[in-house]
Amino acid sequence: MSEHPDPRDELVSHLPAMRAFALSLTRNAATADDLVQDAVVKAWGNIDKFEPGTNLRAWLFTILRNTYYSLHRKRRREVEDPDGVMAGHLSEKPHHDGRLAMGDFQVAFAKLPDEQREALILVGAEGFSYEEAAATCGCAVGTIKSRVNRARARLAELMHLEDPSDLEMTDRTTLAALTGKPLA
Repeated sequence: MSEHPDPRDELVSHLPAMRAFALSLTRNAATADDLVQDAVVKAWGNIDKFEPGTNLRAWLFTILRNTYYSLHRKRRREVEDPDGVMAGHLSEKPHHDGRLAMGDFQVAFAKLPDEQREALILVGAEGFSYEEAAATCGCAVGTIKSRVNRARARLAELMHLEDPSDLEMTDRTTLAALTGKPLA
């Protein structure tokens, strides 16, 4: 018997985090679900290429990220929806408990470039180390650190915060993304 468990048994436990990452990339619940499904199908079909003992979550996120960018490149060749009419019919407002003022954060977060949003989600919200995030994104650790710092600074600016750690939110993921403090 192998000392490492079968990664197929662990894959399901990563679905919520994959969906959250996909949602942050696509900003559309239906597209995020499709993206996660495509990534899981690719991972399942290539499970023999996964090296037991390595980080399955990072491997899955890399597949998800690459699938997103492939989709993004494909969509550039498709007809645009400049007025957002079609996207408005396809999108779903986030379900939160009403205690949070998430609107400002979502607007500010959406204004960040893809690379900064991606780095901030991986390091701040998902808890990846800078090294793991750099490996997932295929860039240097310094590049990830720079993207995260620029993203945090820009979010604080857009949200008119002098000190992002003063943000009063009960949403731990958002707070972690803004302040860099790990999830408790």
